[in-house]
Amino acid sequence: MNTSEYHELVDAEWMAIEEGIDECGADIDYETSGNVLTLDFEDRTQIIINRQEPMSEIWLASKSGGFHFAYKEGKWLCSKTGVEFSEMVKQECRKQSGEEVNW
Repeated sequence: MNTSEYHELVDAEWMAIEEGIDECGADIDYETSGNVLTLDFEDRTQIIINRQEPMSEIWLASKSGGFHFAYKEGKWLCSKTGVEFSEMVKQECRKQSGEEVNW
């Protein structure tokens, strides 16, 4: 995958997160600054998602730990758990918000 393809794929994931949060009604704020997407929760905790362009990965840091995702077979998959990126984001949002988060 070249750099342009990588950014297109990550942009699509970030857009899905932002739209999903808006639609699901959970009390989660988000902000993008450079290569970092920050999800802020009512209890002042955060989930930090960032682009790791040199490795063509997405990294996610939450209260549960740090996770690295590589694009394989048309999906962003966690190198530790094999869980898809979008599912991990929803899972971690549920844990930190205490609300049902689904999109």
